[in-house]
Amino acid sequence: MLRVNKLALFLFSLTSGLTAFASESRGIPTSAEALFHLGPLPITNSMVTSWVVAAVLVIAIRLAIKRPQLVPSRGQALVESLVEGVLELTSPIVGKKMAKPTFPLLVALFTFILIQNWSGLIPGVGTVFLADHATGEWLEFIRPGNSDLNGTFALAAVSFVCWLYFILRYAGPKLVLKDIFGNKADKSEVPAIIYYPLFVVFFAVGLIEVISILFRPISLSFRLFGNVFGGENLLHSMSAITPWILPVPFYFLELLIGFVQALVFTLLVSVYIGLICNHGDEHPEPGHGEAKGAAH
Repeated sequence: MLRVNKLALFLFSLTSGLTAFASESRGIPTSAEALFHLGPLPITNSMVTSWVVAAVLVIAIRLAIKRPQLVPSRGQALVESLVEGVLELTSPIVGKKMAKPTFPLLVALFTFILIQNWSGLIPGVGTVFLADHATGEWLEFIRPGNSDLNGTFALAAVSFVCWLYFILRYAGPKLVLKDIFGNKADKSEVPAIIYYPLFVVFFAVGLIEVISILFRPISLSFRLFGNVFGGENLLHSMSAITPWILPVPFYFLELLIGFVQALVFTLLVSVYIGLICNHGDEHPEPGHGEAKGAAH
């Protein structure tokens, strides 16, 4: 019993010491910090990281496919694999008709979010600080773009605007209103005394659906921000305890989480588009049915 008590006391002391040591370490703040200003516009550390990631992606892809060849080089093969993978993954979700129109948005979201998530694992990101001479505080010089809620909300807002464009352009306002507020019951199978009151029920359900749609950008942005921000703080805490051994498993974990979150964000945007635009590809694009009828 004495040995058990000593072991418990030792474990408690060790845990308390590690917790106290980690609490004294520097964690990243919840909001991005302004490095400088362009007039009234603050340029934050997360904005700079996002610009660098975007520039690196554009340059790297342009160099990889500068001269497309029948026998692809390694860079070209990598880009082609990315294109084919995203297209094959999202086509069944958004539908064959919407696969090509939505592809630029979806592949850009996946690639950009993935590299942004992984940028926090680069040595120096989140660990280099600058002294603010005005306040005397230390500012984080490089911060992953997706660990800033402003950055994730911007991605969600762009996705929402593109979603709105796609459903209005390829499904049409009439189908959108019918999909949200329309009576889903089959008139030939449901008695009239039940069928017509269902319009009121489905209209009320449609109002709830509209509220759900309006909250999609919030859920998308908070999900991505929470996972990336939590991972950054976890790596900071583990690095404060021991900088070489303890953080290594968590780096592999963050690699996986970064990939999963990029995939989840892209698939959710695909699902939102497919819920309205993908009805078995049975709805022709606006104007196409009339054109075919006139041709016959």
